[in-house]
Amino acid sequence: MTLWLSLLALAGVSSLLTWILRRYAVARSLIDIPNLRSSHTIPTPRGGGAAIVLTFLLVLPLLALTGWSDWPSVIGLLGGGLLIAIMGFRDDHGSSSVLLRLFVHFIGAAWVLFWLPELPRLLVFGIALDLGWAGYLLLAFFLVWMLNLFNFMDGIDGIAGVEAICASLGGALLYVLVGHEVGALTPLVLAAVVGGFLCWNFPPARIFMGDVGSGFLGITLGALALHSTLYAPELFWAWLILLGVFIADATFTLLRRIMQRQKVYEAHRTHAYQYAARRFQSHRATTLGVLLINIGWLMPWAFSVALGYMDGLVATAIAYVPLIGLAVWLKAGKPEAAAS
Repeated sequence: MTLWLSLLALAGVSSLLTWILRRYAVARSLIDIPNLRSSHTIPTPRGGGAAIVLTFLLVLPLLALTGWSDWPSVIGLLGGGLLIAIMGFRDDHGSSSVLLRLFVHFIGAAWVLFWLPELPRLLVFGIALDLGWAGYLLLAFFLVWMLNLFNFMDGIDGIAGVEAICASLGGALLYVLVGHEVGALTPLVLAAVVGGFLCWNFPPARIFMGDVGSGFLGITLGALALHSTLYAPELFWAWLILLGVFIADATFTLLRRIMQRQKVYEAHRTHAYQYAARRFQSHRATTLGVLLINIGWLMPWAFSVALGYMDGLVATAIAYVPLIGLAVWLKAGKPEAAAS
């Protein structure tokens, strides 16, 4: 009971901070004004994701002090997450060059990897692959892609918050399924603080997350996925499944835009979820659709991997097939003129 009351209190703190940040954003004119690349129609304050960052990072040391986490993991999450959040906070207040952002992103990823006690092994058909030093480079790209895809996918009300909560709660259950209940608390804390923010961001949103929150969530969830492999290597695949909606949509959209020689660095609204929001004329319906996919389709496959019923690679491939199918059906990555 004490645990759940504590999580509820954290959600309340996050919600209060979001309210304060909303007032700050209005006072500083940090407002997203709708344009041709926007999915919203009402000017809305941004930067509310800082509430997630502040609440989560303040709690992390307490987890280590009470034995619910280890100090290397906490230091990795603190340093990497804070650096990405600061970069995002700067972008919310202005604009940084692509090269500067990528440089900071890779520094943040390197910090997370530096504090891992060992390089996670990739389990393929029951065989644990040791990737050696090349593995660090691959995992750095994974973390940078994770934080960027969360930024890309945070384009309609509530979607990034719902995805983060589903992945965090699912990740906590993965720890329970493999018999490492202690590890479940960190993702539970993340779910609670995101929930507090979501009270203000659920459609119709009264404040947006901003780069400060989306990038932070991306690298934090990626780091949690890597940490879980230290206890059970198969959990990496399970986390990829839990995050499947965002990974499949963002990756498919990017690849199609590259193949069609579009300027991938330009803002656009051709992700599958953006086409879905316009097709159904509802952010809420699209966000709830993501929630249903996560709970009804992706979580069971992730749990089957954790319980050893399915090979991770096979389950991931099966789980992603309908997600890619949805992206094709919604014409993700195609220019709006061609998709209409």
